[in-house]
Amino acid sequence: MFSQGMQSRVVKLSLMVVGLSVAGIALAQSARDQLIAERIAPVGSVCLAGDTCVTGSLSTGVSAAPAVAQAASVEFNVSATYEQYCAMCHNTGMANAPRRDDAARWTARVAEAGLATITNNAITGINAMPARGMCATCTDEQIGELVEYLAGVTAQ
Repeated sequence: MFSQGMQSRVVKLSLMVVGLSVAGIALAQSARDQLIAERIAPVGSVCLAGDTCVTGSLSTGVSAAPAVAQAASVEFNVSATYEQYCAMCHNTGMANAPRRDDAARWTARVAEAGLATITNNAITGINAMPARGMCATCTDEQIGELVEYLAGVTAQ
C-alpha cells in the first residue's frame, strides 16, 4: 500500500510526534511542579542570633525582642478582648459558663474561691473553658484584668 520511502516518512513523523509529546509532557510537569512548590513554600522565616539568615549574612545578635516589645506596647483593651474571646460563652452561658450579667453568681464565686483562683482557672482552663479562653496572646496579667472585668470587680 505504502512505498518503502513513504513508510519511512510515516514512521519518522510518528516518532517525531511522540517525541514532541513526551517533551511537552515533561515541560508541563516541570511547570506544574514549580507552581506547586511556590504554593507550598513557607510564607516567612525565623532568623535567630547566630543563624544564617535569608539574606545570607550571619545574624548580628538582633533578636525578635524589639518586635515583641513593640507588639506589647499596643495598649490592651479589656472590653475589646472580652468581646473577641470571652463574650460568646460568658454572654450566653454556653457550656454552663457564668454569665457576665449574673452579678449574684460572680459575687458568690469571688467570695468563695477568690479572684486569684478564678484567674488561675482562666489561665489553665477549667471544665469546658480552654486555657486562656483561646486568647493565646494574652499575658497572665491581662487574663487577670479580663477576669476582673467579667466579674464586675473593676469599672472599665
